[in-house]
Amino acid sequence: MGEAKQRDGTSVRDAGRGFDAGACRGMNLEIQHVTRYIYDRQVELRPHLLYLRPRAHPGMEVHQFALTLHPAAEVQWMRDDFDNLPASVRFLTSATELVISARTLVTTSDAPPFDFLVRDYARHHPFVYESLHAFNLAVYRVPPPEVAQHALRTWMGSSSEAPPRETVAWLWALNRRVKDSFRYLRREQPGIQDSMTTLRLGSGSCRDYAAFMIDCLRISGFAARFVSGYQYDSAVAEKAMSMHAWVEVFLPGAGWKGLDPTNGLLCDATYVPVAHAAVAESVNPIQGSYYSREPATACLKASVSLRQVPLA
Repeated sequence: MGEAKQRDGTSVRDAGRGFDAGACRGMNLEIQHVTRYIYDRQVELRPHLLYLRPRAHPGMEVHQFALTLHPAAEVQWMRDDFDNLPASVRFLTSATELVISARTLVTTSDAPPFDFLVRDYARHHPFVYESLHAFNLAVYRVPPPEVAQHALRTWMGSSSEAPPRETVAWLWALNRRVKDSFRYLRREQPGIQDSMTTLRLGSGSCRDYAAFMIDCLRISGFAARFVSGYQYDSAVAEKAMSMHAWVEVFLPGAGWKGLDPTNGLLCDATYVPVAHAAVAESVNPIQGSYYSREPATACLKASVSLRQVPLA
């Protein structure tokens, strides 16, 4: 008898693009995300939690979202503790195959990623959040263990260039440095590397880059959170893609702003957030388990495609 966990991790290729404030364009994006688990015997599918529906925000509107499941299931939508919109799923029959298909149509805005204002007291780094922000953001400011803090401070202090004093420039420099310091590696294994492992290996996936940068931001006094979603890249739009992961940092006066350390970019109209959390593992796209009286194995096949469709 045994119970096995199954997770669909996040990953992305390194597009290698530089920052261009004029390159941001509003667009309609159609997203198709299909995940298939094939089991070597009949299994009982335990309840699942699916983080697949994009989050609407001032720079993005969600027009359509359709979720198709096989085998048949009861679906209830919920708001989690970070106000994400996961689907809570209870399957009605056992199966030898689980297919989860999500189709989404969103419209993103053409606002430049640097088009925001920061409160005067936070324009230069370091700064201290005002008391109300400090209270509200406490969960996003929890630092890593002390041994990791020491290693990260050493890494951050090893740069030959003095960090900028202006806050946005400081964030931009850290974002670029994380990108340039590690080798992107598409990891199929579940889970997220801790920052010490990423430092030791000198490589990681997008979710590892994001977790590493969150730790750097938190020990530097920033509130930071993990974001799972999609990124449209016209260079690979017709090829197999995966979900992506990046970081959001809270700036007084501007709110949550996205940083992508895998590609060294500030997040623009090509980014489609699905879910965010203080702890990365809590927003894995597919969370659930299966049960079989005899040991069972599962084969995972997943495909993600993003394509631009004409604006209305």
